[in-house]
Amino acid sequence: MKKIIALEIISGWDRNTIASKIAKDLPHGSYVNLGIGMPELVSQYIEGGREIVYHSENGLLGMGPPPQENEIDLDLINAGKKPVTILPGGSFCHHADSFSMIRGGHIDYCVLGAMEVSIKGDLANWSTGTGIPAVGGAMDLVAGSKHVFVMTQHLTKEGEPKLVKQCSLPLTGASVVSRIYSDYATLDITDKGFKVLELNENITLDYLQMVTDGNVYQ
Repeated sequence: MKKIIALEIISGWDRNTIASKIAKDLPHGSYVNLGIGMPELVSQYIEGGREIVYHSENGLLGMGPPPQENEIDLDLINAGKKPVTILPGGSFCHHADSFSMIRGGHIDYCVLGAMEVSIKGDLANWSTGTGIPAVGGAMDLVAGSKHVFVMTQHLTKEGEPKLVKQCSLPLTGASVVSRIYSDYATLDITDKGFKVLELNENITLDYLQMVTDGNVYQ
């Protein structure tokens, strides 16, 4: 059962810092799908000399960063319906062909947001159980991508942990997440629990354990 965190929530990395960390960990030449929301920021961070081919399930391959105000083309959008750019060599395709890339195992990495991630790598990111949920391409992505990275805040707005022993929300996929990038830490999913690869300078390991519902270790 999830714990309610009564302590003051400590500020961690901002969203752009998290996005830049993810971009640095993506191998040169990889094909990467970016989910709607926070993961869209990752496209802004591509270091010189490295090529990352960003994919959007609405039919873009070679997606670039958001456009400047004078470059906006409302016919050129990502899956979240936000204006984007397309890099030299990029291409457009039919929606069905785009999903064939996903379902065919041609996407190396996908970066998705999360409502909950379990200690076993289960992901819940499409429904809170209220209103009218929309799966989008998330279930296809976690099933078809070779690696699934999660980009998320470590805690909910109510101060509850998003990293849990068992997800209470409807699953997007079971045992699919390989790495988590939160504002508090970068963690891998292992048989022993959440392994800390990098810890925010404002966070101690003891505090991280206290705000995580599941074993945390270095």
